[in-house]
Amino acid sequence: MAWQYSGTNQKSAAELDWLAQFLAHPLCNPRELTSFHHSHKANLLDKFLSTNSNPFREEYGWCKSAVKICLPYEKAKWSSEAAALQMTVDGVWHWDLVNIIMKAFQSEQFKTFHTTPFRQCQKVSEDHIIDVLSEAYCSLEILHAYEEVNRLPHEPDGDLECVVASLMLWSDSTHLTNFGEASMWPFYMYFGNQSKYLRGKPTAMACHHVAYIPKLPDNFQDIYRGFFEHTSSREVLTHCKHDLFHTIWDLILDMQFMDAYQSGIIIWCADGITWWIYPHFFSYSADYPEKVLLGGINFLGKLACPWCLVAKKNFSKMGMVQDMQHHVTHVWIDSAEWQECISRAHKLVFQKGAPVNGKQVGYQLDEHSYVPTTNALSEFLLKFMVNFFLLLVVDLLHEFELGVWKAIFIHLLHILFAAGGDGIQELNKRYQNIPTFGHGTIQKFARNASAMKRLAAWDFEDLLQVCAIHNDL
Repeated sequence: MAWQYSGTNQKSAAELDWLAQFLAHPLCNPRELTSFHHSHKANLLDKFLSTNSNPFREEYGWCKSAVKICLPYEKAKWSSEAAALQMTVDGVWHWDLVNIIMKAFQSEQFKTFHTTPFRQCQKVSEDHIIDVLSEAYCSLEILHAYEEVNRLPHEPDGDLECVVASLMLWSDSTHLTNFGEASMWPFYMYFGNQSKYLRGKPTAMACHHVAYIPKLPDNFQDIYRGFFEHTSSREVLTHCKHDLFHTIWDLILDMQFMDAYQSGIIIWCADGITWWIYPHFFSYSADYPEKVLLGGINFLGKLACPWCLVAKKNFSKMGMVQDMQHHVTHVWIDSAEWQECISRAHKLVFQKGAPVNGKQVGYQLDEHSYVPTTNALSEFLLKFMVNFFLLLVVDLLHEFELGVWKAIFIHLLHILFAAGGDGIQELNKRYQNIPTFGHGTIQKFARNASAMKRLAAWDFEDLLQVCAIHNDL
């Protein structure tokens, strides 16, 4: 207790419990703490990470690579894009996707996987049955993929059962500190073959690291000026960021994974049975800026939605019947014509010296809000007749809990302020009187919920679940 209440006041009761667990661990020797000094241990840890004995070594599956991006410059002409001046970006830590799949199916985690998808239905009446969509392995997408891989020609005497490995991808550029510029951009993956209730448990170790993406170097402008004697424009800098993102995805989606995606992988799994595993991209979840980056469209452009072709000028009609129909019938479709359009824009930029935001490039791209960046997912998945735009699912964290619901909650608070009286105080009182529920499902609310001070996403989720705002307020 003396440790908790000395020094800073940011040490929680949970941290004290963790400290007690560490000290009670059989491997903890109290005598080793007599000469403990943080700076000395930190130096030893830095030394450990700088050698080949650290957890990121290749024996554990990690690879460190470098990628090159081509630098455009107005009025500079080259024979091809490959002949243009290039910048090397180091420090791309990534896993091989085939290696991740093999390790997952050979580990104890595989025993919680569903290898055969199925439909869940509810019989509402004698003549009315509805589908229950709850898990990825119960979805029509995986059912169709399972039927497709079982229709593929196999060896005449082969008796291996085919399994669809449902790959669910996430990425989120994260700021690591309240102050400073420390940040991280992880790509990670879950398997849809596993129940969402298990994937949500940290102890299930269901999350698989795919890559840690570096950003453009801090001295980018100095390097660019060294090549062209001028600093880059904002549009060129944005283009290089987009190009770096897709170049790294092109590195991850290598020829080995392409062969596995097409022909499958034969794996002797943890259950002692040999299965024929076919990887299948099921979803990609990210916030809006990363979705438009992945989709290769302009941020808040004429066609701002990464899912459908609704124009930004028609956003005011959102939720109307016509808008909902448009959302279903007019969706983004990946095509060879789109790739050819991007290719023509690249030729204008690198072979004709056109600016990336110039009229010539805009004539090719502006109608559909494209950006002049070769899309790695399009180049990979279009060969298998897959529309990668359909992978971009709703991100509940950023788009709803920290987006729509937060905006609605603020709007309701403004109404209470405008109405006057003690509506805000009554709102805070109601939230304070809500007891906790479940194991972290609903936690204790702050005394002043309306102030929204330093709230995380789960705080807004709790505010929504309680629904303390009543029509009488």
